Amino acid sequence: MSVHPDWIVPQFAVPGVRALITTRRGGVSRGPWGASDGGGMNLGLGSGDAADAVRANRARLQALLPQPPRWLVQVHGGAVVEAERVTGRVEADASTSVTPGVVCAVLVADCLPVVLASADGRGVAVAHAGWRGIAAGVIQNTVNALRERLGDASAPLAAYLGPAIGPRHFEVGVEVLQAMLPTLPQAAQAFVATGNGKYRADLFRLARMALAQVGVEAVAGGTECTFSEPARFYSYRRDRITGRHAALVWIEPQPTLQSLV
Repeated sequence: MSVHPDWIVPQFAVPGVRALITTRRGGVSRGPWGASDGGGMNLGLGSGDAADAVRANRARLQALLPQPPRWLVQVHGGAVVEAERVTGRVEADASTSVTPGVVCAVLVADCLPVVLASADGRGVAVAHAGWRGIAAGVIQNTVNALRERLGDASAPLAAYLGPAIGPRHFEVGVEVLQAMLPTLPQAAQAFVATGNGKYRADLFRLARMALAQVGVEAVAGGTECTFSEPARFYSYRRDRITGRHAALVWIEPQPTLQSLV
């Protein structure tokens, strides 16, 4: 089985690091969770979709991975966990790994997936960064947690910003801007007033601010809007009843002698 041609494969200039972001295409889900050209690749068990369809989609995804993804119970907070320790229900919005084959994973449908890899390929991480998570410092927390695992507080990292609701469509109240300011004092630069106390917020710019705050300047992606591409992406704000994409990253396991025979 090969990666669906519509899925996103972030390219890190690091040997041995692999990443993948699914879209709504390439699965078996139907109805609001489906796709215009066939079944939908909904991976969210709590999305209202038939559980059998979601499990079938997860099986398709898992066939491409070295191990089952370490799924999290996401709560829109700032907690980061070690993916190697994730068994059962673990509440967090980001995970790190320094173990080949262990797959860090988050689910998204408008929130921003932030994928990270160390420049030497020894560590990877992924964060689920909606506005609440960004305000809670989940991006900075993830960077710091990964560097701590690497034993280097200034280890160079590269980041990829996956698809999320774009700044033309993400209208929020002033409380969102106010929530950002304690963590990102310059956050107002990512908000455009639209009147009546409303703003359009730029999650991609906020994420770049958060990454810059902890010294991550090698940042790619951040151009694809989930809301404006209904044929390709799920969007909770656009549809309410919808599916979930996955963003995943892992260190490729080294081939064993047996696998080479």
